[in-house]
Amino acid sequence: MIKMNRIAPLFVIVAAAIWGIDGIILRPALYGLPVPVVVFVESVLITILLIPVLIRHRSELSALKRNDWLAFISVAVFGGVIGTMSITRALFFVNYVNLSVVVLIQKLQPVIAIMLAAIMLKEKPSKRFFLWAGLAVAGAYLMTFGFHSPDFAGEKTLEAVMFSLLAVIGFGSSTVFSKRALRNVSYEMGTYLRFALTALVMFFVILITQNIPHIFSINSTQAHIFFLIAVTTGGPAIFLYYYGLKRISASVATICELAFPLTAVILEYIIRKNLLDPIQIVGVAILLYSIFRVTRVKMVTVSP
Repeated sequence: MIKMNRIAPLFVIVAAAIWGIDGIILRPALYGLPVPVVVFVESVLITILLIPVLIRHRSELSALKRNDWLAFISVAVFGGVIGTMSITRALFFVNYVNLSVVVLIQKLQPVIAIMLAAIMLKEKPSKRFFLWAGLAVAGAYLMTFGFHSPDFAGEKTLEAVMFSLLAVIGFGSSTVFSKRALRNVSYEMGTYLRFALTALVMFFVILITQNIPHIFSINSTQAHIFFLIAVTTGGPAIFLYYYGLKRISASVATICELAFPLTAVILEYIIRKNLLDPIQIVGVAILLYSIFRVTRVKMVTVSP
């Protein structure tokens, strides 16, 4: 168990890297659909695929208390609904604005998560943690922009920034709520509940926004994209993420999630056939080493 706990951050890093693939390659291909429909269909499909998990771990449901359910509902609302809808909308603007705008805002997520973890989970990061966390964010900036300033020009930039900020708040909060939600259940059941409750909430969202008819306009190409998301960047990625999160602090997990912008930036350069310049490569090295150092810092947690 001790050995597995030592490599637990790697599961979060891999999951975040997979989300980068989702954001750059898969999700933008669903641009023609309303955002609520994208999130609803994705959540429902993954929930259906995870029914065997529910059957196998159904006995765990009886152990859930009121606060556990509140935590899972918060995960669904902040991560599954607000976070996923916002980042989907922001990524839909990739064709209109530089992806770096979306990636830059995502670097603020650790700030939200660490603050909430200190308040809700009583996590107390040490000075060493803040040192390496700060270097990780600095490395992520260099990786994205080098010594240049962010380019905020573009017709859709303001919308991209606003939705990216909402995604940061949603996912940052979701990291902390997920850590609390997993306290009394396995990561498998936690994954199922995350998507099942998100699907339930999203049903009311598409009902209120009158987007149900758009579900029947999904074409075969979009259906294949949904399936790919469900079996790669959706369910399996959350499985990996929750496995790691159950064994590490929320503060460490949110730094490991910087692998998402790392993957996104690298993929964008590969797809556009541009290479990282020397300064950006240095930024990648700083980011990766800082994440490694963060995972080695011991966190002091006082149970509420």
